[in-house]
Amino acid sequence: MIVEIGHFALVLSLSVALVQSVLPMFGAMRGDQRLMETGTIAATGCFVLIAIAFSALMTSYVTSDFSVLNVFENSNSKQPLLYKFTSTWGNHEGSMLLWVLILAFFGALVALFGRDLPATLKANVLSVQAWILTAFLLFILLTSNPFQRLDPAPMEGQDLNPILQDIGLAIHPPMLYLGYVGFSIAFSFAIAALIDGRIDAAWARWVRPWTLIAWIFLTLGISMGSYWAYYELGWGGWWFWDPVENASFMPWLAGTALLHSALVMEKRSALKIWTILLAILTFSLSLLGTFLVRSGVLTSVHAFATDPTRGVFILAILCFFIGGALVLFAIRASALEGGGLFAPISREGALVFNNLFLTTAAATVLVGTLYPLLLEVLTGEKISVGAPFFDLTFGPIMVPLLFAVPFGPLLGWKRGDLLGAAQRLYFAACCALAALIGILAYTGGTRILTAFGFGLAFWLLAGSLTDLFSRAAFLKKGWRTGLARLLGLPRSAFGTTLAHFGLGVTLLGIVSVSSFQEEVITTMAPGNSAEIAGYTLTFDRIAQRPGPNFEAQAAHFSVRRGGVVMTEMDSAKRFFPVRQMTTTESGIWTHGFSQLYVSLGDPSADKQSIVVRIWWKPLVTLIWIGTVFMAVGGVFSLADRRLRVGAPMRGHRKAALAEA
Repeated sequence: MIVEIGHFALVLSLSVALVQSVLPMFGAMRGDQRLMETGTIAATGCFVLIAIAFSALMTSYVTSDFSVLNVFENSNSKQPLLYKFTSTWGNHEGSMLLWVLILAFFGALVALFGRDLPATLKANVLSVQAWILTAFLLFILLTSNPFQRLDPAPMEGQDLNPILQDIGLAIHPPMLYLGYVGFSIAFSFAIAALIDGRIDAAWARWVRPWTLIAWIFLTLGISMGSYWAYYELGWGGWWFWDPVENASFMPWLAGTALLHSALVMEKRSALKIWTILLAILTFSLSLLGTFLVRSGVLTSVHAFATDPTRGVFILAILCFFIGGALVLFAIRASALEGGGLFAPISREGALVFNNLFLTTAAATVLVGTLYPLLLEVLTGEKISVGAPFFDLTFGPIMVPLLFAVPFGPLLGWKRGDLLGAAQRLYFAACCALAALIGILAYTGGTRILTAFGFGLAFWLLAGSLTDLFSRAAFLKKGWRTGLARLLGLPRSAFGTTLAHFGLGVTLLGIVSVSSFQEEVITTMAPGNSAEIAGYTLTFDRIAQRPGPNFEAQAAHFSVRRGGVVMTEMDSAKRFFPVRQMTTTESGIWTHGFSQLYVSLGDPSADKQSIVVRIWWKPLVTLIWIGTVFMAVGGVFSLADRRLRVGAPMRGHRKAALAEA
């Protein structure tokens, strides 16, 4: 009965979404306030109905109702309870239901917290959001119904993919979808503005918080996915330039450009046309990522589906929304005002520079991702575009951008003083030069690129703090006054500093682990030892450890330095009988910001020894710590009252009440 209620709620949500897609926009065209208000009610109702459907599917998983085909294919009664919950979105049908749930959630947020938006703009935004929701609800109901029944019901399920039975996959998809789908709000605002013909600084102020929320979650989602692949797959890498990894990275690059472009539009009423185009392109890249994962055009550990018929449906959605949005943009762009003028050397100019390189980097990743697929379609030839291509193209594009990052906040609006900004960055330059010289001395002058990378990382770290230090005026006003000035700065200033500082932290981790990691591959039996980075790793014993739905072969290691035991660690191979699959559970010891990483390979022919891969990864955790700094910076910016939706309007109302 619960399953039927969920299915009915999903069908009913499609009906409500159709109402939401038509009536508010029709009311905006006629100026009918009652019709426009239907958008608020419908958006809230859609979210409630889809939440009921999602809860029904989750209940089916938790209770192991194998009469549901989706539950039978992706769950098992012996699974831990946590993975029964996460199995709900650990498959194509369930993950699409989560996708539309988050889409409806954002629509409901606009309906409930967009009270200060102009009525016509809000109505149009909710209608455009409903167009997207309707398309994906149709996709689910027609091609990916998660509530399909089996008769007779099997006694046991086929288990969740063992690779997905991990806490990282409990967190990674929801965060990633909150980022992916969150950009739909920016898209809806852009289309609504093009329909309404009103694009100004107020529009940018309204759209920036929604974009910032999506960017925060996408940053955390990508970071969590990277760390999951690092420790779960046993390969020791943190980024592979996998097409599906790229599919989430491209909207992140475009979304970062959109945030900075919207700032220029809000402050200076400039870059209006470009900001609208970026809002369209960012969500278009999110849709492209959905297509790549679910179309069957590529094979990846991240891919959910391999059914081409589903891919055709999503491709139709992709063409309709991207093509329609670009056609509307082409029709309306000539009627839009370009915005204010500014000198090339200014904060606006720095943000344009930022946009230029971020969008070029996104285009480079897009070409490298799609070129093999297009070539195979056109010629039948299969090629692989991997890390060497992206390292040689993406890296050089990003270097000028990273160098310019500390200058941006130090330049004035409209016209800036480049020499003055450079003078304030003397300390950052000294830090970068000291790091460069230190690495050259440490490596004997043989690793120039490594030294340059460390110098660039310290340039970012020190340069990002320079703006706060300068605005506090510690040297001129003294430490007590400077501290008071520092605490009085708007939260967005701290947000910018934290985000840029986090970028430097991540770069420091990338350069360090790429340049100085050590690797040992050896065959070991109990009692054998291996040396790496001054540590002695001793293989103590191997034991069988049964799990709830797997059998584990765990190897126990002792780590010594100078004869002193530093730690003990386990690395294991898990065999899942139902799926007949084996996974690797890496042993990881974190020492400071560095990690010792041990992964088990295949046993030898005589079963007396096993292949062991050992890595020493210096400062590797900084890669993910930096992304947390970025996300926290986004939260600080979001907490700034000036960037919250409707804050200026509420301020005017309070002033009016006080005057009355």
